[in-house]
Amino acid sequence: MLSAPQIEKMMLLSTMLSLGLLFNNSAHAESVTIYAAASLTNAMGDLEKIYEKQNNIEVKTSYAGSSTLAKQIEAGAPADIFISADTQWMDYLQNKKLVTANDRLNLLGNRLVLITPKGQSLKVKLDKTTDPNKAFTGKICTGDTKSVPVGKYAKQAFTNLGWWSRVEPKLVETEDVRAALNFVARGECQVGIVYATDAAISKDVRVAGVFPENTHSPIIYPVGMIKKNPNSTKFYQFLQSNQAKVVFKKYGFSVLAPAKP
Repeated sequence: MLSAPQIEKMMLLSTMLSLGLLFNNSAHAESVTIYAAASLTNAMGDLEKIYEKQNNIEVKTSYAGSSTLAKQIEAGAPADIFISADTQWMDYLQNKKLVTANDRLNLLGNRLVLITPKGQSLKVKLDKTTDPNKAFTGKICTGDTKSVPVGKYAKQAFTNLGWWSRVEPKLVETEDVRAALNFVARGECQVGIVYATDAAISKDVRVAGVFPENTHSPIIYPVGMIKKNPNSTKFYQFLQSNQAKVVFKKYGFSVLAPAKP
């Protein structure tokens, strides 16, 4: 039989263990989850490190095509903040009442470019006088033209240039812009349509042309709070800070939201 002092000691150890677990769980509970378009992978990776160091809060990230992420959020995925590569998928979530007009803003802009593998000398004049069948004969990679923002922008551009019927049979449509970039980098597609920021981070591709801005809708990245809480609000504000602005510009994005200190 245990003596009274032994029982008291065991109870104290039990209490200390419980408190330790409580504090441990509390430490891990401080986090914010960001769902962001694949084209933001590098910039958000830098911002994640900065934010975690400054705030002692874990930043969890998930990158994919904006359409995929929006559908996951609709299905109940644990996102606190969503950054889309177009306004339509943010509108989609707003229509589903998963984000409000007051908790979203247009954060970034980008440009649409035509890329080729680095070893190719191809240069294409992106206007109505060019015959795409003569300009390039191989496969054309971009995002899914029905759902992935870069693919939708690409279809708009091809349509406005009068190229769509000629390029459609050659299209290889991918789940996100980084997949299209990688196909071109490996030489599996002769050309690809990606964002300027994606082309800039790859040493294996070169820009063969920049699509005129009037050939497609403005490329806008809205950010929205899906779950409004202290951690998501703070990170939402951080994305608008001068510090974040420097990182976004480093990767070639244009900053649309007024910077906050």
